[in-house]
Amino acid sequence: MAGMFSTKGQYALRAMADLAQHEGWVSLGDVAKRQNISRKYLEQVIALMGRAGYVTSLRGKGGGYKLTRKPEEYTLGQILRAAEGSLAPVGCLDCTRGRICPIVDTCSTISVWRELGKVTSEYLDSKTLADIIAEQ
Repeated sequence: MAGMFSTKGQYALRAMADLAQHEGWVSLGDVAKRQNISRKYLEQVIALMGRAGYVTSLRGKGGGYKLTRKPEEYTLGQILRAAEGSLAPVGCLDCTRGRICPIVDTCSTISVWRELGKVTSEYLDSKTLADIIAEQ
């Protein structure tokens, strides 16, 4: 397993933390350079954050992006869900797909995956953007 979260989720956290560290409007190009993320890919990630209402944008000279709330008002779980769609550790627990696993009632490992999902969600929902920037 390469990882539980895609680059979309990882970059969303990094981009949001970058915005949290800078006052006012921040150029996406500046974020891309500081975070070493392709601007084109970062545009897709930031669009997800915009759809979730986590960032706002201003076009033109002096424009850019900024958070819509204070860093302590964003949990890492919220950001990752907006980027990834789900925090489910396995596909059969991902309710966003609209399908239920046909063997969920008889699966011998489902309790492991449910508990992992619960622990992961509780941890990520207990941490905020403010925690990330305080650790730097």
